[in-house]
Amino acid sequence: MNRTPSSAAPAREHGDAVQGPGSGSTLSNGLKQRHLSMIALGGVIGAGLFVGSREGIAAAGPSIVLAYAVSGALVMLIMRMLGEMAAANPASGSFSVHAERSIGSWAGFTVGWMFTALLCVAVAAEALGAADVMLQWFPGTEPWMWVLLFMVIFTGTNLTAVSNFGEFEFWFAALKVAAIGIFLVLGLLAIFGVLPGTHAPGTSHLTGDGGFLPKGVDGLMVGLLASVFAYGGLETVTIAAAESKDPVRGVAGAVRTAMWRIALFYVGSMAIIVTVIPWSAPAIAKSGPYVAVLDYLKIPAAGQIMNVVILIALLSAVNANLYGSSRMAYSLISRGQGPAFLGKVSGGVPRRAVLLCAAFGFLAVVLSFLWPDTLFQWLLNMVGAAVLVVWGFIATAQLRMRRTLEREAPEKLVVKMWAFPVLTWVALAGIVAVLLLMLRDENQRIQLLFTGGFGVVLAVIGLVRQRSLGKGTDLAKK
Repeated sequence: MNRTPSSAAPAREHGDAVQGPGSGSTLSNGLKQRHLSMIALGGVIGAGLFVGSREGIAAAGPSIVLAYAVSGALVMLIMRMLGEMAAANPASGSFSVHAERSIGSWAGFTVGWMFTALLCVAVAAEALGAADVMLQWFPGTEPWMWVLLFMVIFTGTNLTAVSNFGEFEFWFAALKVAAIGIFLVLGLLAIFGVLPGTHAPGTSHLTGDGGFLPKGVDGLMVGLLASVFAYGGLETVTIAAAESKDPVRGVAGAVRTAMWRIALFYVGSMAIIVTVIPWSAPAIAKSGPYVAVLDYLKIPAAGQIMNVVILIALLSAVNANLYGSSRMAYSLISRGQGPAFLGKVSGGVPRRAVLLCAAFGFLAVVLSFLWPDTLFQWLLNMVGAAVLVVWGFIATAQLRMRRTLEREAPEKLVVKMWAFPVLTWVALAGIVAVLLLMLRDENQRIQLLFTGGFGVVLAVIGLVRQRSLGKGTDLAKK
């Protein structure tokens, strides 16, 4: 199925075996264009937006809008670079494959296994969050019961045809998009004083209560850090695209609409929240920003409505993270960077890789119950800054791969990075700036050190493997 670099059609990359080791089967292409479109659309609406935004607002006040806009611009650049590489060489291993081809096998190994670990730990965190929501409705139950139920359901979903994963994500995303869309409409009506029982607030909440920067630049920086990590997970759509009938079209469409999706859902909703109600309103800290706004607008059962939306966002994350981690693990294994027996594909699904990632995620859940302040916290710290490592490898790989594509296969540049190489360097500078900001905060600094140590261990293992196998780093050699 692999094509030469000069092939007229963008090909699935050399080196990421589509065929499972010794399986005689391949990953399916069961994801439809509507699945990819909705995954891309709903993928930006996660629990980080609904749950994590309250910390950002508390730290930055109205300037949280600026924080989300700045971090959103960085994410747009990352997604554009990733889209360029993914459209040229669709791969279930996405950026891990691109890093391996353009930097070296050690780089693909490092970023691939770090991303897999990140998603597996995220599975545990999201499942625990979903269990907490269920406990509000069923207080007499135990959290492990709900975690077990969710893990069984979504492990089962991911063990069956990939189209089932696509259907779950399609409807999850549709519900999230509908919910945030209704919120944005209600918020705009309230801002203009059109909604019954409200009056136009003007700029009183943006400039009052301490001004636009109530806690100064330091508060803005804390808000910026909170907003950066809310965008994590957008990369999954480029992994999913490899299992669609037209991966190039899917990736291109997702990347080209990333700008308005980020601006509308993240920046837009933050602007509405801090315009409609004071950023210091106690209800934001108590109930969350979205519930606080809906309560202010006297929307009946606002808290329960948002709990349903948050539950959907969390379950969607469990489903997507199990999918993304299993496909990344499969890609690594198929390239000889993991135990071969786990790479078997049956029915178009890498079921052993799915079970591996589900088992790791469930183990993390067990650790959260037994040793929440030690082992589980260490796991969280190890992957705390992993998304920045992933973004750094994406930018570095794109810098090197773009030149090769321009020289050897320019017809594959279906999606192009804007103002290359200037904006790629701007993105790398932005990543470094965020890392430096993390060093200023004690909690963030611990995460950075743990993640850095984890990354160094993976890189050393990857380098030893690369040298022992004699793999070069030149794309031309692959």
